[in-house]
Amino acid sequence: MRLILYLGKGGVGKTTTSAATAVRAAELGYRTLVVSTDVAHSLADALDHPLGPQPTQLTDRLWGQEINVLEEVRQHWGELRNYLAGLLKRRGVSDVASEELAIIPGMEEVVSLLHIRRQARDGNFDAVIVDAAPTGETIRLLTMPETFQWYAARVMDWDPGTKSVAKPLVRALIPATNAFETLDRLTKGVEALRQMLTDPDVSSYRLVVNPERMVIKEAQRAATYLALFGYPVDGVVLNRVLPRNAVAGDFMERLYEMQSSYRKMVHDLFAPLPIWEAPHYPHDIRGIKDLSQVGRDLFKDEDPTKVFFRGTTQEIVRDGDEYVMRLPLPHVEIGKVSITKRGDELFVAIGNFKRDMILPLTLAERPAKRAVFREGVLEVRFGAPETVEPTAAAT
Repeated sequence: MRLILYLGKGGVGKTTTSAATAVRAAELGYRTLVVSTDVAHSLADALDHPLGPQPTQLTDRLWGQEINVLEEVRQHWGELRNYLAGLLKRRGVSDVASEELAIIPGMEEVVSLLHIRRQARDGNFDAVIVDAAPTGETIRLLTMPETFQWYAARVMDWDPGTKSVAKPLVRALIPATNAFETLDRLTKGVEALRQMLTDPDVSSYRLVVNPERMVIKEAQRAATYLALFGYPVDGVVLNRVLPRNAVAGDFMERLYEMQSSYRKMVHDLFAPLPIWEAPHYPHDIRGIKDLSQVGRDLFKDEDPTKVFFRGTTQEIVRDGDEYVMRLPLPHVEIGKVSITKRGDELFVAIGNFKRDMILPLTLAERPAKRAVFREGVLEVRFGAPETVEPTAAAT
C-alpha cells in the first residue's frame, strides 16, 4: 500500500490537491481512500459529497473519510485515560481538570495516524491519500510518535517487581481496566507506525505551495523538519499558477511577473525534487469531474501513486560538539562556496548557484563555521552554540 501525505500552509489548496490525486489514482485502477486529518474538515466540500468518520464509497474505486479524532480517542484510549484520570481525582484534582490532564501530549494526533495505519495493515486500500492539517500542526503530528513514546516510557519504565504489584492494584481501583496492557499495545502500535511513516517504499510527503513568498518560506521549514525526522519527501505541487494567456492589463501583468519570479524560486529551492504545476482555474473546483481534470493537469500521463524521488534532500549529523548539514546538489558545478547566516536562514552561493535554506532550531543557534562542496554534496559545519557572558549585577 502507498501512503501519500500532502502538507502546506493553510489555504494553499492541499484539500483540492489531495482529492485530485485520489480521483486520478482511482481512475488508474487503485482502490483509493482520501482521508482528512484536519479538525476543520473541507474534504467533503471538495468532493461535493457528505463524508463521515468511516470510509464512504464515492465511485467504484474511490472512498472518502473525515476522521473524528474525539471518537478515535474514546475508542482506542478510553481504558488508559480513565486510569490516569482516576489517579488524579484521588489526588484531589477536579473532575474536569483530571480529564484534561489525563491526555498525554499528542494523543489525538497519534490515534489519527494509528487509524490510517490500520487501514494500511488491513489491506483495504491500494493507496491512502492524506489531506493533512496546516503545516505547523502536521509537523507536530508527525513528531508525535517520538513524543508519545517518551511519555509512555515514563509509565512503562517501572521495574518488573513494581509493575507486578501495581497491576492488581490498578484493576482493584478501576475494575476491568488493563491500563498497562493498553499502553504496551499502543506503544508497539506507535513503533510500527513510525516505521511505516519513514519507509520510502510506503510513505511519501508532498509539499503544496503557491507562488507567494510567505508560503514558500513555510514550505522550506516543513521540508527541513521532514528531513530532520527522516520523512521521505518525493515532490512539490505548485498550485494556482496564472496561465500566460490569461494575463491582460497592467495589474495582471505585474501579478504574472511576480508569480514568475516565485515560480523560478520554487524550482531552484526544491531541486532535485520534481515540481508539479496546477493552473489558477477561473471557476470553483468541486466534485469528481473537476478533480479529475486537476489530477490530469498535475500528473499528465504519470501514475500519481509512484515514488517520484528517492534519497535525502538534506541530512544533519552530529560530529562531537558540532553539527554537519549535507545538501546533495548533483547538478551544480564546483566553484567557490560562500555562506551567510541570519537567524534561522542560511544563504549559500556556489558560482552562479544560490540557495536560501531554513535551519532547524538546533542549527539556528549555532555559528556556521565553514562550507565545502565536493562530489555533488555541499557540507556546512556548525560550531558549538555561542555563549553569552553574564553581565555583572549592579551594586
